[in-house]
Amino acid sequence: MKKIPTLLASLLLAAGLASTDSAASAERTTPIHFGAIGWESGALTTEILRLIVERGYGYPTDTLPGSTVSMEVALARNDLQVIAEEWAGRSPAWVKAEQAGQVFALGDTVKHAEEGWWVPAYVIEGDPSRNLKALAPDLRSVDDLKRYPQVFRDPESPAKGRFLNSPSGWTSETVNSQKLKAYGLNDSYSNFRSGSGAALDAEIGSAIRRGQPVLFYYWNPTPLMGRYKLIRLQEPPFNAQAWATLTDASNPNPQGSQSLPAKLSIGVSKAFHEGYPDLVAVFEKVDLPIDRLNRALAEMSEKRTPPNKAALTFLRDNPDVWKAWLPAEVAAKVEGSL
Repeated sequence: MKKIPTLLASLLLAAGLASTDSAASAERTTPIHFGAIGWESGALTTEILRLIVERGYGYPTDTLPGSTVSMEVALARNDLQVIAEEWAGRSPAWVKAEQAGQVFALGDTVKHAEEGWWVPAYVIEGDPSRNLKALAPDLRSVDDLKRYPQVFRDPESPAKGRFLNSPSGWTSETVNSQKLKAYGLNDSYSNFRSGSGAALDAEIGSAIRRGQPVLFYYWNPTPLMGRYKLIRLQEPPFNAQAWATLTDASNPNPQGSQSLPAKLSIGVSKAFHEGYPDLVAVFEKVDLPIDRLNRALAEMSEKRTPPNKAALTFLRDNPDVWKAWLPAEVAAKVEGSL
C-alpha cells in the first residue's frame, strides 16, 4: 500500500514538470515584438538586433507599427517588448513609465548622437563649385533666423519662411513646435510637418540637390549627415526647467533650450527585462560606431536597400563591432548564419 502514494506523487511530479516545460516552450515560441521604427537608423538597428536574437538565440521576433509615443505606451503595457532606438527621457510618456518601473533603457548604443536645427553649409558659406552665393552669411543661431525668413521663404505662404518639422506623432514635433514659440519665430515661419520621415528626407534632399536654402530639424546618426555638409544652428544651453516646457504641448510659455543631451538606448518592457536576462546582457553592450553607422545608412538610402538586407550587410562587414556584444558560442551561430 505504501507504493501507491509514492507512485501517485511521481505521476503528479511528472505532470507538473511537463506542464512547466510546456508553458516555457509556449513562452519562447511567442514572438518578441519589436517596434517598427519609421526613421532609418532606428529601422536598421531594429533589424540588426532581430537578426542577432533570431539567429544567435533562436527566439522568434516580429515588428508592430506605431508613432514614437504610442510605441512607448505599448512598451509600458508589454504590448511591445523592444524599441531598438529609444531617445530615453524625451517624452512624458517614457518618463512616467520609467519612473513606474514599467520600462528600462539599456546601454548607450550610439555615442555622439545629436539633434537640432540645421541648414546646408552653402546657405552660410556659399559654394563656388555650384555657383551658389551665401544667402545668410551672418546666420549662426536660432535668434539670427528672425532676420532671414525671406531666405527660407515658404512657397505656400510667401510672407513667411518655412521650417521643416518632424512628422506629427514624433516627440520631436512637439518640442520643435514649442521651440518656434520660444524663439519668437512662430509668426514669421510656417511650421511645416512632413507626413513621414521619408517625406522629410525627400524634401530636404530635393532642396539641397537644387541648391535651395532649407531650414529643418534633424538628428544624427542618419544618411543625410554622411552625405551632405550641414551646419547646426546654435541654441541656448540645455536647461532642464526650460526643456520641461518644450515637451509639454499645452504649455503657453515655452522657454528656449537645446534638446536634452542625446543618449540612445534600447527600450525594453519590464516583462522582457525579467524574462530574457540573456538578451538584456547583450543589449546593454550594444555599441554602434556612429561613422560606420552613418556610412551604412547612406548606402542603404542611396541603393534603396530594405533595412533587413542592410542589416545583413552590416553584420557581414563589421564582425569586430557586434561580436564584442555576444558570448563566443552565440557569435559563432550568428556568423555561421550569414
